[in-house]
Amino acid sequence: MGLHHVLLTTLFTLAAYSVGQAADVGQRAPSCQAKALDGSGPLDLAGRTGKVVYVDFWASWCGPCAESFPFLDQLHRELKSQGFEVVGVNLDERPADALAFLRKRPVGFTLVADPEGRCPRAYGVQAMPSSYLVDRQGVIRQVHRGFKSGDKKAIRDQVIELLGTAPGAGR
Repeated sequence: MGLHHVLLTTLFTLAAYSVGQAADVGQRAPSCQAKALDGSGPLDLAGRTGKVVYVDFWASWCGPCAESFPFLDQLHRELKSQGFEVVGVNLDERPADALAFLRKRPVGFTLVADPEGRCPRAYGVQAMPSSYLVDRQGVIRQVHRGFKSGDKKAIRDQVIELLGTAPGAGR
C-alpha cells in the first residue's frame, strides 16, 4: 500500500506537468469519460451542465478521502433536489480495492472509475483527494486539494452560493 501510494503520487505530479497546467478556477471543466462503478456505462465529467457538481478524485488508500465521504454523501443527499451532484472518481488500479472501501463507506452519489488515469491527467490532479466545484455552466469555481474536517463549512457555503445562482446567469 505504501509503494502504491508513492507511485500514484508520482503519477499525479507527472500528470500535472504533462498537461502543462492544472484545471483551475475560471476554466471550463475538462471533458473526460470514466466508467460508472455500477456498470451503467461511461459518464462525461463535463457533461453535467445545469447542475452544480463537486467532482472528487479519490482512492481507497487515501485517508482524507475516507474522512470526506460521509460529509460529501450528506451534502449530496441534502442538496440534490436543488440541482447539486457529487461525482466521485476512483483512481484505484484494482476495482476490488474501491469496492472494499465503499463497503465500509457506502454513499448515494455517482461513482465512476478511471484506473488508467485519463481524468486526473485532464484535470492536472496533484493531491489526494482533489476536488473541483463546477457551476451550472460547467465552469470550475473552486479547487480543493486534500480534505480536513475544518473544510466542511467552506465547501458547504460554496455549494449553497452556487446553487443560488440561476442557470444561465453570469458570475
